[in-house]
Amino acid sequence: MLTFSKPDVEYFFQTFGIQTFAVSPDESQLVFSTNFSGKYNLWAMDLPNVFPYPLTFENQSISELVYDKNGKFIVAVMDKDGDENGQIYALPPQGGQMKPVRFADNTKQMIPLLSEDGKRLYYTSNKEDSMFLKGYCYDLETEEEKVIVHGQKGPTFLTGKSPDEKKFLYLRTFANTYSLAYVLDGEEEILLTPSAEPQHTVSGAVFVSESEIYLITNFEEDLSYLAKFDLQTRTFERVQAIEGEDFSALVYDKSTNALYISSQKGVRDHLFKYSIAKGSIETIEIPTSVVEYFKVSESGNVYLLGRTATRPFNIYKRENGEWSTLTNFGVPGVKEEELVQPEVLTYPSFDGLSIEALFFKAKEENSNGHVILWPHGGPQAAERESFRSLFQFLVHRGYSIFAPNFRGSTGYGLKFTKMIEAEWGHAPRLDNVEGLEYLIKEGYADRDKILLMGGSFGGYMALLLHGRHPDYFKAVVDIFGPSNLFSFIESVPEHWKPMMKQWVGDPVENKDKLEEDSPITYLDTMTKPMLVIQGATDPRVVKAESDQIVKALKEKGREVEYLVLEDEGHGFSKKENEIRVYRKVLEFLDSHI
Repeated sequence: MLTFSKPDVEYFFQTFGIQTFAVSPDESQLVFSTNFSGKYNLWAMDLPNVFPYPLTFENQSISELVYDKNGKFIVAVMDKDGDENGQIYALPPQGGQMKPVRFADNTKQMIPLLSEDGKRLYYTSNKEDSMFLKGYCYDLETEEEKVIVHGQKGPTFLTGKSPDEKKFLYLRTFANTYSLAYVLDGEEEILLTPSAEPQHTVSGAVFVSESEIYLITNFEEDLSYLAKFDLQTRTFERVQAIEGEDFSALVYDKSTNALYISSQKGVRDHLFKYSIAKGSIETIEIPTSVVEYFKVSESGNVYLLGRTATRPFNIYKRENGEWSTLTNFGVPGVKEEELVQPEVLTYPSFDGLSIEALFFKAKEENSNGHVILWPHGGPQAAERESFRSLFQFLVHRGYSIFAPNFRGSTGYGLKFTKMIEAEWGHAPRLDNVEGLEYLIKEGYADRDKILLMGGSFGGYMALLLHGRHPDYFKAVVDIFGPSNLFSFIESVPEHWKPMMKQWVGDPVENKDKLEEDSPITYLDTMTKPMLVIQGATDPRVVKAESDQIVKALKEKGREVEYLVLEDEGHGFSKKENEIRVYRKVLEFLDSHI
């Protein structure tokens, strides 16, 4: 009788991803960016068939896709080796050479919007204003371009247009927790919420007619809700909220005069449909625990990109109330039921604040008894019930993973999210420490079997926890984390700089606090073995952040391994690099347990 060996960790390395997608107006073609070939390119499926075929061979990440309303071409935003300087290209539905449409070296073009007739392209760029940005209209026939929206005081993003294309929606961002929505009507700028204060956010807004706009905002509330703005009467109206749900995005369905609304509630997302005519809302059951992106076709069918803790990114279609799976990505050679579903834990922090966390427990037959603390990135983001091949292969290899949503995380209300602003290194750090103490007390972890790993802000927190609480950890992995808050503030992209004072702090006014919260202050106590990973083209956390901490620790004779990926930015866009990093992480952890 045939017997088969259990899947090795190598299988987890081969999990494919999906970045974004678009659907043709007649729903005959689905186009999506995936790394089938090991590098991201555009692929397509001729629906209802689901056999994919390649459209491009650029081997670069594509962050945004828009299909021409007449089905004649596709617009894509593509960067170069993770530098996040997106350029706008066009290509025919059958694929082939990508034609540059709006391209400017060392700048970024984003949020492409096409006119109904496909003759005009609207987009946002930092090519003429690196700090506050501008919104443009480019005529694809005459090649003439004009500025629609000027940025003021904060980065400004052109996000929508009225049906007659005479009024424009844009978001102006002063901080992650302070973003305002406006309409430009002729020369008049109209704020869509009653006032700019108190600080609040608008996370999405759509025209449903020439005069009616629906938006998602948390104006004067802790959780975001659905609101309406009438341009004729200039009135703002609260429309719909659901207790405990933090609304996050909305899409208008013209076919049923309804709005689809996604929401975040802790570690899970939900989807709702709001009938404008009836003023009623219904829950839409979804096949995922996290919604990455969704859109509604002219027929009213819903297309959704999402994932669960045990299933990677896939695209789903909802037609006549039923979901079907259009892609079928999983872990090769591993059944979904063999993967680990996390336990949701809640614990009190040092000041009594309730913190929610995910715990991925290694199966008893595989467990090596060690727990990895994973502080998430952002920091104004959250760890969700969503698939990470990094987590699943480490759990498969015997490591349990603890991922707390410390204060500052999203999905728990505006007040909770703002708790980390100019407060990166004290209370959030202690939330992580209290989480470890909770694990030890409740028997989830042994005090002498804890490791530490994080990326981006999580990398920063890994460095800081290493410096301030080294006795908890046997070894530390930092993946492109800021090491010095002073240099980090100076080196971020220009359009981030207006919000740095509120987000991180002011180098002059908050000098002592920033020194206290900078990991590089604690070199003397960073004594545990370290692995540092950095993308050379990272525009968010530049390579100098990792260079300086590695150099300083090596000068003190510490054990530090340093892996630099020359063709990556703030993440891994190429499968060979992702595999290289994961193998190195596993080798490093295995050698220090």
